[in-house]
Amino acid sequence: MCMRRLPFCCALLFLASVSGESWAEEMPWIVVSKDKKQLVAESTGRSFVPWGFNYDRDAAGRLLEDYWQDEWPKIETHFSQMKKLGANVVRIHLQFGRFMERPDKVNEKQLDRLARLLKLAERQRLYLDLTGLGCYHKKDVPAWYDKLGEKERWDAQANFWQAVASRCAASSTVFCYDLMNEPVVPGGRRRDGDWLGPPFAGKCFVQFVTLDTGERRRPAVAQQWIRRLSTAIRAKDRRHPITVGLVDWSLDRAGLTSGFVPNKVVEDLDFVSVHLYPQSGKVKEALETLKGFSVGKPVIVEETFPLRCSPEELEKFLEGSKKYACGWLGFYWGKTPQELRKSQGLSDAITLRWLELFERQGKRLESGSEK
Repeated sequence: MCMRRLPFCCALLFLASVSGESWAEEMPWIVVSKDKKQLVAESTGRSFVPWGFNYDRDAAGRLLEDYWQDEWPKIETHFSQMKKLGANVVRIHLQFGRFMERPDKVNEKQLDRLARLLKLAERQRLYLDLTGLGCYHKKDVPAWYDKLGEKERWDAQANFWQAVASRCAASSTVFCYDLMNEPVVPGGRRRDGDWLGPPFAGKCFVQFVTLDTGERRRPAVAQQWIRRLSTAIRAKDRRHPITVGLVDWSLDRAGLTSGFVPNKVVEDLDFVSVHLYPQSGKVKEALETLKGFSVGKPVIVEETFPLRCSPEELEKFLEGSKKYACGWLGFYWGKTPQELRKSQGLSDAITLRWLELFERQGKRLESGSEK
């Protein structure tokens, strides 16, 4: 090395150390392959298999925005742990009420923290699945938001996504934008302000995109909503893939359905995401359901876990699902396998077996994927 360049190089190292940022090479941009069958690294064309976690809460049930201001080192530790377990994607759930102060005014401090999270993910070489518009804790949902009509609510949601897309457009660390977690078009008229589904474990994961379909068909409403938000994102970011997290009862079947029928709403999505938890003794049925989401674009199992089946059955599902899916995300809540082994709790025992399964399956998937 030329001695005259030493002061400059030392200065770079000093700046990196005081800023806390790494000088890592930019992560490859992830895109849909030309044949629309898989995801690939844009620069190399090499297959990318999303394999990672939903980081939707911590072990105490707190959402990310509850602690990312005062407990940032905790988040850094969790990201490091997820990377060590073999993840390449982390799904983040952003809450609407924490980001939007009014229908047309975003909280800039929350956007700053999101930008900081992008830097953390980049340092760990982890891609982010950014899922938005969350209303998981009903107490945190702004009263003004629930009072909005359909058009005004969609406009506020579009403003949320434009703000997020503006901050994230230049970052290859973003894997995708997930418009909403488990949206539903109701089958009939709902009460004014009744936008959320029933809670599960204290959180409202299901959300309605309208309260009254009127004379419209449910899939038509779903497609209209997707197009409204996708158009808003594309005004700021034309590059990152867009998806939406669908419940497994979205298929056009008799009985319960979300209205987000895959083959009728996929036009404005880059890939399909489904949340699928196999039931004990019904792995074949789960695989048949997954097959219904294979509608000409890549399919990601964005949520799965041995919630209603044994870890052994989930592993059979994962193996069988490779025929239809090209990526899988489970859950991580901040407890390492080492910590879980010290616990006597049943839920911790199930989580431990899941993480052991995750590590085992990850090693099988690692060959040939862009990590």
